[in-house]
Amino acid sequence: MTASHGRGLYVILVTVHGLVRGREMELGKDADTGGQIKYVLELARALAAHDDVARVDVLTRQVMDGKISPDYAESVEELAPGAQIIRLPCGPRRYLRKEVLWPYLDSFADQALKHVRRVGRIPDVIHAHYADAGYIGRRLCSLLEVPLVYTGHSMGRVKLQRLKANGVPDENIERQYHISRRIEAEESALDLAELVITSTKQEVEEQYVLYDNNQPQRMAVIPPGVDLDRFYPPRRGRFKPAIYEEVSRFLSVPERPMILAISRADPRKNIAGLVRAYAETPGLRDKANLVIVAGNRDDVRKMEKGSRQVLTEVIMMIDRYDLYGHVAIPKQHEARDVPYLYRIAAKSRGVFVNPALTEPFGLTLLEAAASGLPVIATEDGGPRDILSFCNNGYLVDPLDSKRMGELILDALSNQARWRRWSKSGLNGVRRHFSWSGHAHTYIREVLKRLPRRRKKSKAVERGVRTRVKGRLATADRILVCDVDHTLIGDDGALQDFIKCVRGAGNRLAFGVVSGRQLDSTRSTLRRSRVPEPDFYICGTVTEIYYAPMYLSDDIWRRNIDNLWEPEHVRAALAELPGLKLQPERDQSAFKISYFFDGLEPPSQARIRRTLRQQDLHAEVIISHGYYVDILPVRASKGAALRYVADKWGIPVEHILAAGDSGNDEDMLAGETLGVVVGNHGPELEGLRGRERIYFAEGEYAAGILEAMDHYDFLGSPRDPDME
Repeated sequence: MTASHGRGLYVILVTVHGLVRGREMELGKDADTGGQIKYVLELARALAAHDDVARVDVLTRQVMDGKISPDYAESVEELAPGAQIIRLPCGPRRYLRKEVLWPYLDSFADQALKHVRRVGRIPDVIHAHYADAGYIGRRLCSLLEVPLVYTGHSMGRVKLQRLKANGVPDENIERQYHISRRIEAEESALDLAELVITSTKQEVEEQYVLYDNNQPQRMAVIPPGVDLDRFYPPRRGRFKPAIYEEVSRFLSVPERPMILAISRADPRKNIAGLVRAYAETPGLRDKANLVIVAGNRDDVRKMEKGSRQVLTEVIMMIDRYDLYGHVAIPKQHEARDVPYLYRIAAKSRGVFVNPALTEPFGLTLLEAAASGLPVIATEDGGPRDILSFCNNGYLVDPLDSKRMGELILDALSNQARWRRWSKSGLNGVRRHFSWSGHAHTYIREVLKRLPRRRKKSKAVERGVRTRVKGRLATADRILVCDVDHTLIGDDGALQDFIKCVRGAGNRLAFGVVSGRQLDSTRSTLRRSRVPEPDFYICGTVTEIYYAPMYLSDDIWRRNIDNLWEPEHVRAALAELPGLKLQPERDQSAFKISYFFDGLEPPSQARIRRTLRQQDLHAEVIISHGYYVDILPVRASKGAALRYVADKWGIPVEHILAAGDSGNDEDMLAGETLGVVVGNHGPELEGLRGRERIYFAEGEYAAGILEAMDHYDFLGSPRDPDME
């Protein structure tokens, strides 16, 4: 891959889940392969065509699975001049649904950092799509010091409300959807995002308002566009593409007007509601055919549970209402068939129907309008905005199947109005929903958030090594250990560890991580005769020092100072019962520390909510059920460790990190080699089974030595992924 050093912007778009490729997109193949993927790829192409953009990379997950196309295993795919898909390894090679990807997202973030290093240029902006990418984007932006743009697409709190309204038990929601983790990832992304892009006003007014980090001043409504080179009205003359024959074989009178619906086979899409409206409206089946395109299938019984249930219900309804000869539900179609389907429906003087229970935007409505096809759409979300611009159909309550059927019949019965709607939709799409217009507004909003001037290129800044004597200048691997209860605790094992480190030579850099301040950390190590570390991450990860001169890393301090407002944090928490400030000696410029005070101390979630509701950005760490530390939002063990490795040019996979408690988790996870010592706390049990985290039997330093032997860390460190 060649680096791009042009004067234009370098934009990274992150979309982790689903099957992502630029040609013959398999939209509707499953619940994870839908409109979000299409949106991101079209956005990438539109941005790459903009004069102010030099390069666009779409980062997604690489999948090597014999059950799907080998296209998804290719490392790089060109989308357009200046735009490409970059597929990064993340967890198991096989295809995984988004709900089970959470344990592997730290690895994705580390792989993304490696990609940036290969490119040789820090991106100007990172745009994360959906909660999982928000989790990754937050980490990347903290380390690279670039603005984060976030688009939620579908929101966890909205989904939670809907599931509860449908009577799904809380434990089932958590087990199947990991909803609390998803919502926290969304809150964290909103915490750091300098720009939140939505497609509709409804998202701002009804969805994001449910979040603690609801800050409308950081949001911009930019409707997506439609590819007018693919979607256009039917032309004169005979028009019967191959997909017409596939649809016609289901129908007794294929020449009738077509009621077209295109969506995934997902319960939220309410396909069964449309079938009911069609079947129960007198005269409608004799007036028009119903054509449902709900993804591809070979055997309904082999589909995933949600899709299987939807299609089984639809097929049973066709039988119950005796709709044979009136309803087409083709088993297979290709991406290139979709524009033809719209044009077939438009040529028949039919309508497009989107009956979804909830619709964040509705790209299919734009495609239909661009094809000259009037629409009947759910009154939820995006369709309201689209029809306000296009004036090409009706909105309907998706739960009112009787009214839906009446409106469909009415739309088909007035040909003068049909032609007026068709023309109005075409004009509205061309005027308000072009991708070039979207890209222009997007760049304008992003440029507002970019620093007006930089003292030096971050690419240069990252490459400069501080003038410090020591092994960091020559090392090709790092051993970093938490101090209390990990490195310190077994004097005999510690002496063996000391001999090992002293005999390792200059290839090994040794560092420690501690919640203590520098002087306290040094005193603890001296008492145990631990050799001088090459670097210290201390002060609850807010400070980095390099030995032997104990030079403070001012760039790290400047990094974590971003969005840090300590006086406002103190003021916000002063009114929260159950917190008491610790003595001044335990405070620092980047750490505000409290004791729990009272019988009912506030939960971590409540403290976070209090800060977020006042647009304050911070991490909340609770230790031993009594101590509370408030830190800058960019401060974490994992971020600090990766910062040091990046600064000194040491690959993340050449780091062995050792820990014993929950606050070590983000240091252990990802592409680092991790070791959990035998005396670890129960909160780390959730990491057991991960390929790059070794659970040692030995306790304290003995566990670290055991892991060094397990990984052959001082020899040729083995890569668990390659095994």
